[in-house]
Amino acid sequence: MSETKTLSGHSDAKRKAFAAAFPYTIPIFAGFWFIGLAYGVYMNVSGFSFWYPMIMSMAIFGGSLEFVAVSMLLAPFAPLQTFVMALMIQSRHLFYGISMLSRYSGMGWKKPFLVFGLCDESFSINYTADIPKGVDKGWFFLFVTILNYCYWATGATIGGMIGSRIKFDTTGLNFVMTAMFVVILMEQLKKESQYYTVAIGIASALVCRVVFGANSFMLPTMLLTLILLTIFRSKIEEKVGLQ
Repeated sequence: MSETKTLSGHSDAKRKAFAAAFPYTIPIFAGFWFIGLAYGVYMNVSGFSFWYPMIMSMAIFGGSLEFVAVSMLLAPFAPLQTFVMALMIQSRHLFYGISMLSRYSGMGWKKPFLVFGLCDESFSINYTADIPKGVDKGWFFLFVTILNYCYWATGATIGGMIGSRIKFDTTGLNFVMTAMFVVILMEQLKKESQYYTVAIGIASALVCRVVFGANSFMLPTMLLTLILLTIFRSKIEEKVGLQ
């Protein structure tokens, strides 16, 4: 009898956590499905079957990196450059992980998937969400992560499946990655009162574009930006702190 009550209690906790988590993920669903579909179509028109976006979205689960991976797969084999590029693009997750250490402590078996599924959107929800009283935070975090993961994986898979059936001209579809980064930049600019880091990033890109050319400037740009931000970190923090 007590065992039945325990199982019932666990089910009730899961239902409450799901009901609390799902509304937070609705905006993510709209964004992930649109970009995921575009990614799946992009993979398909680039010559890959739907298995590629499906498996990559499930295994990598990193939108910007997955878009970049398309050109990496089409380019000559360069494992070191691929590793460094992936590390640079996804390095922001190191800071997310540090920020979530306390919130994810004591999560038990849930923690490995919470760590794996820690994308920008899951971080923003799980770090800032006001979890209702009586809702288990572990299950709340897990459902947010699972839902966002499923949104992206299903969107990419469906995009890969319907890509071969799309009859309109898909030339320029790869620009969706550029558009996504522009939107991220614009959103970030709205939150910033000073633009020192943006100026460093743009200046680094322009210099490396001239020096290394259009096909090879991305990696040097990231390295130069990281070096300059490290050098001027204290001055930037001081200037921002005075505002």
